[in-house]
Amino acid sequence: MNMRQMVLGLSEGAPPTFDNFVPGRNAAALAALAALGTPAAADRCLYLWGEPGSGRSHLLTAWRTRHAGAGHCHAIDDVERLDAAAQIALFNLYNRARAGDAWLLVAGPCAPAQLTLRDDVKSRLSWGLSFEILPLTDDEKRAALSNRAREHGMPMTPEMLDYLLSRARRDMPSLIALIDALDMFSLETKRPLTLPLVRELLNQNQTLPL
Repeated sequence: MNMRQMVLGLSEGAPPTFDNFVPGRNAAALAALAALGTPAAADRCLYLWGEPGSGRSHLLTAWRTRHAGAGHCHAIDDVERLDAAAQIALFNLYNRARAGDAWLLVAGPCAPAQLTLRDDVKSRLSWGLSFEILPLTDDEKRAALSNRAREHGMPMTPEMLDYLLSRARRDMPSLIALIDALDMFSLETKRPLTLPLVRELLNQNQTLPL
């Protein structure tokens, strides 16, 4: 397997879970999401929103996986893409959830009032709990990447972290996959992790979506 295949495989191979989500400033949202679908929930409906790469789809997928097989648990991502029929279905599903017959998790790119959906759907989404998923700051990303590298037994210098953040895609799944690829590259080449090694890996994979 060449390095391009390896990095692509790592990027696509890690399923979203709560354990591999770096919470940052989203502790309250995570607590509400963990409770959704249990008697501890404050509401039966939860709406997550945030910019691309913030982790909202990661969290929705993790929750859907946790409750797989539970017919009363429903998760809808990219709500802004629903057509007219699907919006009506969501409206009815929301009413079922409020009546105690279902649990509902919805995710979208912006606050409910800013969605280009039917007014009655937007109002329903506004009634329930709503959290903006805040992307990690650069310092939080550095800490998360440093911890991941340390788990592999390869401490990273500030210079290496700065180089990655300035050259690679900045969403956490891509950055975590890159740390894992660096570990494999270091083992395959029998070379310690250094800034030249980081540069070499990125230069070999300039066409990858990193």
